Amino acid sequence: MKTEELRELLEAEISKTEKKIARYEEMTGPVAPDNAIGRVSRMDAINNKSVMDAALRKARQSLQGLHNHLNKLGTPEFGSCVKCGQNIPIQRILLAPESSFCVNCARK
Repeated sequence: MKTEELRELLEAEISKTEKKIARYEEMTGPVAPDNAIGRVSRMDAINNKSVMDAALRKARQSLQGLHNHLNKLGTPEFGSCVKCGQNIPIQRILLAPESSFCVNCARK
């Protein structure tokens, strides 16, 4: 795949992840203690907030990884496993951008 095609893929994924982060940030607002939604509903809201907080952290990690990969584009380090030096498929980079390991090294 050409460098420009890779750049477009990474930039599209960055844009998608930024939109995801914006949605998650909207859903992770605090649950007010004086909110009269009922005890069980309040517990559900707190639980949902925890789930959204975790999704937000994961999305931010992915965004940072995507930016790191985009910065390495065109250099010998781009798409190389930091442990064994093998090429990392672009599909893995897009799926798990926060990882700098190939599938085999990530399992070890």
